[in-house]
Amino acid sequence: MSFLFDRDTWQEIYSSIRKNKIRTGITIIGVMWGIFLLVVLLGAAKGVENNFNRIFGNFATNSVFVWAQQTSEPFKGFQEGRRLTLKMTDLQNIKNEIKGLEFVVPRHQTQALAINNFKSGTFGIFGDYPELDKVQKKDMVYGRFINHEDIINKRKVCVIEEEIFKQLFEKDEYPIGTYIKINDINYKVVGMYKQGQVGTGGPQGNIHIPFTTFQQVYNRGNSIGWMMITGKPGFDITQIEADVKLLLKNLHNVSPNDNRAFGSFNLGERIKKVTGFLTGMQFLTWFVGIATLIAGVFAIGNILLITVKERTKEIGIRRALGAKPWEIKRQIILESVFLTGIAGALGIISGGFVLMIIDATLGSGENPTLTNPTVDIPVIIIAALTLVILGTLIGLIPAQTAVSIKPIEALREE
Repeated sequence: MSFLFDRDTWQEIYSSIRKNKIRTGITIIGVMWGIFLLVVLLGAAKGVENNFNRIFGNFATNSVFVWAQQTSEPFKGFQEGRRLTLKMTDLQNIKNEIKGLEFVVPRHQTQALAINNFKSGTFGIFGDYPELDKVQKKDMVYGRFINHEDIINKRKVCVIEEEIFKQLFEKDEYPIGTYIKINDINYKVVGMYKQGQVGTGGPQGNIHIPFTTFQQVYNRGNSIGWMMITGKPGFDITQIEADVKLLLKNLHNVSPNDNRAFGSFNLGERIKKVTGFLTGMQFLTWFVGIATLIAGVFAIGNILLITVKERTKEIGIRRALGAKPWEIKRQIILESVFLTGIAGALGIISGGFVLMIIDATLGSGENPTLTNPTVDIPVIIIAALTLVILGTLIGLIPAQTAVSIKPIEALREE
């Protein structure tokens, strides 16, 4: 490896590059463009994936939401247009009859005016069970989420979103243990969580109170607004959705062919589609980037072949003076690796700079298009090693061409 520190080695490489400045520069740009595209496209794909996880990451990915609507056709003496209501008994029947369920969480929702001293606002009020925190994980800042004691005792407690804290409390105020008034009823704040990205509430923020408290305060009796259902690993959430809706139709005397009686939103199915899209995008990114890299590296090989042809006489003289074939090969391969290395470094640096610009523009604000568009260090290392390997392999072609020239024939070249 001592030849790497030999001044003559690098002088020869410099001399070769200087003789073909334009041609070498264009070739380096070709390889640099390939690694640049790879870094930028991979970073953008990662940004889309991060943004997707930011929006849906707090939800169980195999979830489906089910709610009652109106019938669209008559059945068993009931008229078309009959409004349906989900009951707590439906919840129990679903748990007993449907296989593969992990959680079945009932919910209620309304809008109400909340007041704290002289500050007020209209927010989404949700009646929830503690299991909601397992289906839709809350990132708690202070305190806790609703617990089973709150449910059993129908406590007047609430958990607020961070956005509500900003509107109802002073900046340095500690909210836990304070009281806010919702529809003239005082609720003790027991928890505050960071603002979520996906939910059924409005942009002003959400307040969660115990489900049983909601039933009592808003006189909802035994009804359910809607339910969130998650499946166990290995169970098809789409099949669970179909089974749940069919069971509900039987329980509420609805025609099996009535597709409007019960609404649903299959989050697991939507996430699967988006995940498939992201996988396809990453595959396309790798394909385009690697194809461009290979094209650039082959261009370097062509440049070196031309260089070998131009230096035929010089190589012949070196061979005649006792230079070994491996020394000739080594010099040309080193030049190939050097060019690909320089091009790769420039491509990685420029790609990283562009990703910083993208993050500062598209990645900022309350609803960014991309979130933290970056490329993992191992990916960069793999790309750099791939360049070095390709540079070595492509350098073997002109190197073999160079040593295959007999000294006497090289000296005859004009």
